Amino acid sequence: MLAQQKQEIISLFQAALAPILEGSDVKANVVLERPRDASHGDVACNIAMQLAKQLKMNPRELAQKIVTALLDNPAGKQLVAAADIAGPGFINLRVTDAAKQSVVKSVLQQGATFGQSESLAGKNVIIEFVSANPTGPLHVGHGRQAALGDALSSLFEAQGAKVTREFYYNDAGVQIQTLANSVQCRAKGFKPGDAEWPESAYNGDYIADIAADFLAKKTVSASDGQPVTATGNVEDIENIRAFAVTYLRNEQDIDLQAFGVKFDNYYLESSLYSDGKVEKAVEALVANGHTYEDGGALWLRTTDYGDDKDRVMRKTDGGYTYFVPDVAYHIVKFQRGFTQAINIQGSDHHGTIARVRAGLQAVGLGIPQGFPDYVLHKMVTVMKDGAEVKISKRAGSYVTVRDLIEWSGGGDITKGRDAVRFFLISRKADTEFVFDVDVALKTSDENPVYYVQYAHARICRMLANWGGDEASVANVDLSPLTAPTEATLLATLAQYPEVLARAQAELGPHQVAFYLRDLAAALHSFYFAEKVLVEDEATKLARVALMVATRQVLRNGLALIGVSAPNQM
Repeated sequence: MLAQQKQEIISLFQAALAPILEGSDVKANVVLERPRDASHGDVACNIAMQLAKQLKMNPRELAQKIVTALLDNPAGKQLVAAADIAGPGFINLRVTDAAKQSVVKSVLQQGATFGQSESLAGKNVIIEFVSANPTGPLHVGHGRQAALGDALSSLFEAQGAKVTREFYYNDAGVQIQTLANSVQCRAKGFKPGDAEWPESAYNGDYIADIAADFLAKKTVSASDGQPVTATGNVEDIENIRAFAVTYLRNEQDIDLQAFGVKFDNYYLESSLYSDGKVEKAVEALVANGHTYEDGGALWLRTTDYGDDKDRVMRKTDGGYTYFVPDVAYHIVKFQRGFTQAINIQGSDHHGTIARVRAGLQAVGLGIPQGFPDYVLHKMVTVMKDGAEVKISKRAGSYVTVRDLIEWSGGGDITKGRDAVRFFLISRKADTEFVFDVDVALKTSDENPVYYVQYAHARICRMLANWGGDEASVANVDLSPLTAPTEATLLATLAQYPEVLARAQAELGPHQVAFYLRDLAAALHSFYFAEKVLVEDEATKLARVALMVATRQVLRNGLALIGVSAPNQM
């Protein structure tokens, strides 16, 4: 049922309750639900049970009064077909066939915008995701972040928000120095297993590739940075560091391009130090009295903001702990005018939430509590040929995003990208996920992305067989659409706007994948139960209109999560 129809039914309930509540101070909050059992009707409401005690009435008698008034209201004749009372006072409504069928015209009129709203118009949101250290290729965990972050960004945009997709490069600290040392060792001719090879070094084949290009004095550049030319001097550790970081940033750009993810902005951790943002944040925390010295270190009183213990900000050697630049970075986000900030990170970042939020509260800039929001995802296990894949030769210790795309597509990048994107948002972020490459390659109902895409292709084939002008069905009579599978398909189409709104509000893009599978199931059930191109012209045109609308919603949902909608398979 469409949102407007829900609101109309709520208004009918409120009108029915008005004379009953007159003269009392009882307030009615009408909430509509979908009955668990579809045979009970289309809409359920427990308002009679809520109000019975306050009004000192029997709930079933109160429900009967409400139903009688509701059915007598001329305003509801086109919307409500019947009502009955179940159990201790549940009110179940059946909406008219015309009301159910109206979703087809809504979809045909709105096209690619069906399901969208302006509920978040004027809201400025930043969603940070992937944010990989430029020390190696993107791994599968980064892929899950990319799929989640891009889909969530699209969900916010679908509700009217202005969204900035941001990639935060951790290009400062110990890991970057380890990268530089690893490339330097390779450039000097050492390799993993040699006595001279550092225990902490990165072992992947990509280190050898970087070292070879460094010795060849090549020039590399990343998406928004200055080109870096290698000197070829193995003792020039600063040039090695700059070259290696830029080389890997470019590699990650290529991975993201293959994945179909684009960022609006890239932010460098190093700039927080060079621009003095970290020092300013620390100075503000000290000035506001939320720090203290102990054991030669500077501590932040994070326990004042709900943390289980105070945290070290500046170590005895003068270096800052890793959450301090995070605080500075989120101050910058707030100062850039973002009213909501969302970070998509691995579940290993859980411990940083309390201390980052504490720092943002303590800095005294009026940053709201709970800023930023976090979506934490659990790890992905990759299965291939019936066994778990733990390492990639290229990366040395993990499966890369590029590996997964290549494997899942069988050489077809688009197919691989579609499978990886769909699979990686098909579970709630905080649940562990097993990515089975063998399933991703199947052309059967076992493969969820194939199942959904095939529903779209099946409709395309149907409409091609019809051969008519799709625009001609925009205003056809939809009254023939009364078969059970048609009713299910109509009801599923009507749920789409509500699914988008709920997925955005709950930061759960997995709900879109669930919905698309349900819509595909409804389409396939209809296909096997009914024939579209029947002899009766009115029925044929009504079903063609239903097919055009269903194809449109499948396209809309797939586009939102970055998956293609092929016309044939």
